[in-house]
Amino acid sequence: MDTRNPSAPSRAQARNRGENHPAGRPFAGVVHEHVRHTENFTVIGNDLAQHRELSLLAIGLGCYIQSVRPGTAVDIKTLAARFPEGPTRIAAALRELETHGYLRRTHERTATGRIVTRTVSCNKPGHRAAARETAARRSARRTGPDEPPAQRRKSLPAVPRPSFPAPDLLRTAVDVLAGLRRHDPRLLLSATDAEHLAPGVAAWLERDVTPGAVRRALTENLPDEPLIRPAALLAHRLAAQLPSLPPVRPPAAPAPDPRHPLQTCDHCDRAFRAPEPGRCRDCRAEHGEAA
Repeated sequence: MDTRNPSAPSRAQARNRGENHPAGRPFAGVVHEHVRHTENFTVIGNDLAQHRELSLLAIGLGCYIQSVRPGTAVDIKTLAARFPEGPTRIAAALRELETHGYLRRTHERTATGRIVTRTVSCNKPGHRAAARETAARRSARRTGPDEPPAQRRKSLPAVPRPSFPAPDLLRTAVDVLAGLRRHDPRLLLSATDAEHLAPGVAAWLERDVTPGAVRRALTENLPDEPLIRPAALLAHRLAAQLPSLPPVRPPAAPAPDPRHPLQTCDHCDRAFRAPEPGRCRDCRAEHGEAA
């Protein structure tokens, strides 16, 4: 007598490819074949790799910067020579990473007096700010609520002031500042920055400088590297390159009156204009006298 396994299926079940899939693997979408790295690898957080606001170029550039060795040059010219994207797109991607906290760029002066850009790559944006906030809260608990905050945003440099801030002059100044980004995208200013810089531009305009000349003075010979604080650079230029006042022109003397004084005719007592007394034109004609 044969022994049968009651739990075994009586016959092989055909797989319906439309309903089932092997080992739970989907038919659509990516399938990962991962190999564990033991050397030459970099850990990249999903907050960067799957960021919803960064462009694909910015994400890729951020991954590249996190993967290079410390001291590797990551300025615009070096990256443009390394990748096929041009300097404009790379500069925009660097600004994206800086806006979202993945990069911090500062200008520092070396011992020889040369200005260099120091770039710090952050794999977890906000960590440093959170640490500063925690330290500030601890300091506030120690010093009391009336103490000023430990960290403040550095104010912009002072700008010149016009002698008479007419509304039309200030409106023209704001229009000049708003148009700078059309000449260089790095000069995109906030409303607060434009309000701070507008009196400086107005001081130039009241010195007989045209809006186009002011725009050229602010946009020419800018550095190739990204501008960390464009408003601070513009404020410095407005103050350092302020033109001199135009020369004071004396008022023009009134034009002499070409008309002769009034005279009284010696014959008919009629008033007439002539350099000297005598007879009027009609009386001279009547008596045959020369004019």
